[in-house]
Amino acid sequence: MTDRNARFRDALDRLDALHAEDPRREHVAGKEIAYELLYAQRMSEWLERVAPQASEALRLAIRAQHLQRWLIPRDTYPKDRLGYLAWRRALGHRQAEQAAQILREVGYDEATCQQVAGMIRKEKLRSDPEVQALEDTACLVFLAHYFTDFTPAQEEAKLLRIVRKTWNKMSPRGHELAATIPLSDDAQALLRKALA
Repeated sequence: MTDRNARFRDALDRLDALHAEDPRREHVAGKEIAYELLYAQRMSEWLERVAPQASEALRLAIRAQHLQRWLIPRDTYPKDRLGYLAWRRALGHRQAEQAAQILREVGYDEATCQQVAGMIRKEKLRSDPEVQALEDTACLVFLAHYFTDFTPAQEEAKLLRIVRKTWNKMSPRGHELAATIPLSDDAQALLRKALA
């Protein structure tokens, strides 16, 4: 293993160790796993479909996307749209800085640390193909793994807005991959209605 591969693996191991601290648990294939560690693994798996030739920086940003997200609960911000946006902004800044610090500790240069942090904050979303690939991956993970369970607790009007916003954040490649996701009949109907 080269030093570069060892550094990348060390970074992933450190990120995953933090994800594994999530007190929320999921049961998958008969095993228990931390909620955010499962999410991080799903992000990496979907990135292989979105951008198989992804750079090392993008692979690191993908893995750090929800880094210790549970430490800033949603209910610490107002329950309106502005509160949601403020919460997301606070999460992005915290996660970006924490990921950059981990990368510094394992030997990445400052340019790479800042590149990864910028991706996590989703800077240059429409103009940077790697940031767009991160956004596509996050949207696809949501649709493939969380959308069906999310829908019963929400009003239809809110769900339609969420689906439209999710769809509008994605690139044509993201739309193409979204069409391959097997959804329940109810979820498919909702998706069709939102995009009609």
